[in-house]
Amino acid sequence: MFFDLKSFAETPALLMENEVWAYNKLFDISEKIAGMVPTRSLVFLVCSNTPASIAAYVGFINHGIVPVMVDKELDEELFQSLLEQYLPTYIFAEEAHFDFLDRYTQTLHIAGSVLYDLAEQHPFPLHDDLALLMTTSGSTGSPKLVRQSYDNLKANTESIVKYLDLHEDERAVTNLPLHYVYGLSVLNTHLAVGASVVVTDKTLFNRSFWQLMREKEVTSLSGVPYTYAMLKRLRFFHMDLPALHTLTQAGGKLDIELHAEFANYAARTGKLFVVMYGAAEATARMGYLPPQDALEKVGAMGVAIPGGRFALVDEAGAEITAADTVGELVYYGANVTLGYAEGGADLARGDERHGRYETGDLARRDADGYYTIVGRKRRFLKMFGKRTNLQEVEHILRRQFGEVEVACAGVDDHLHIFVTQEALVPAIVPFLSAKFGLHHTALTAKYIAEIPKNASGKTVYRELEQYYDV
Repeated sequence: MFFDLKSFAETPALLMENEVWAYNKLFDISEKIAGMVPTRSLVFLVCSNTPASIAAYVGFINHGIVPVMVDKELDEELFQSLLEQYLPTYIFAEEAHFDFLDRYTQTLHIAGSVLYDLAEQHPFPLHDDLALLMTTSGSTGSPKLVRQSYDNLKANTESIVKYLDLHEDERAVTNLPLHYVYGLSVLNTHLAVGASVVVTDKTLFNRSFWQLMREKEVTSLSGVPYTYAMLKRLRFFHMDLPALHTLTQAGGKLDIELHAEFANYAARTGKLFVVMYGAAEATARMGYLPPQDALEKVGAMGVAIPGGRFALVDEAGAEITAADTVGELVYYGANVTLGYAEGGADLARGDERHGRYETGDLARRDADGYYTIVGRKRRFLKMFGKRTNLQEVEHILRRQFGEVEVACAGVDDHLHIFVTQEALVPAIVPFLSAKFGLHHTALTAKYIAEIPKNASGKTVYRELEQYYDV
């Protein structure tokens, strides 16, 4: 079994506001859920930060059942589109999640969730190494999934445990979602060492979240750049959290001023602040900035995780050896995933990356061997930790509004949408906000007379930057 839960027996595994599940209880419930599903089945696990979702995930991984980790906030239309693409045999979701699920047989009710049997007669075959499927393009509803193997999960978990020095006395909190590789890696690593996880769906903006942090003596807090921006607004530096000793950050590059402020706070208070770098294509993590370097290397991403290696390559694919020279960042490691799936037929495919992942990020390496991300080669943004494919957003807008001339650009946590039809502008932000579950303040729609194009007719996205603050 991947998770050796029984060896931790009565140790608290999951701590809720008014309930505690010991490792034995988590094991028993995970076995009950998995026992209703044949091995090598494909299951859509509609993720929520609940003990039931965690138990289902653990049971599925332990018994060779392959879960697709689906955001519970995913639009119903997009969810049904994924169902059509992948033909899962089962769905595990909270009770009354989607009305259309009532048409399926309910085989198990447990801890506020339901296992639905879709009675799929012609499921797609699954490769023996396939353990898990994760979304890669945030909330855009793309059918593209990342195929993760059992070896990927093992390598990534062991590496994070090592560089964060995790042990059984740790207590993390589920302030990040389980369908997101960062949130899932927190769960994986803590269960691997017999530590505890405080389970909540409360946000940083709930007073009860901070009460839970204190009452349950949470030792570590994880967040994306938006999290840290909000922590500063919430006067985190003045909070009394005596048990907290580790802060980790990933999901996009942190603003350099915020990096410096949190590094200084950690140094003043004897805490650890760890900036990290990763992607779903690398299971979760590829690089980290050792906490002792958090101040000296402000703005840097750091070095490769234990067991991994970075390289920089130029446009011709040749490796760059000189310091302070920008190139595309390439990662090598056992946690590099098998490849993508764009439909059910791809689930039978094996390892297509062979331990090498071209990140699409541009970086430079200083004389000490520390890497700094300086830009992106490909058109993605991190929207509050979710990677969003701008090309897919454009496609969705054209599908919704007709063949509108549209271009999407922006910076992490803020998407700019440009159209040449002025009448459409008022409708775009409400549509995308509802479709993707993004707050309207993260989106700006603007009219411009003409989308900038080059001689071959391709959009010149860098020229759109002049309109960001107009």
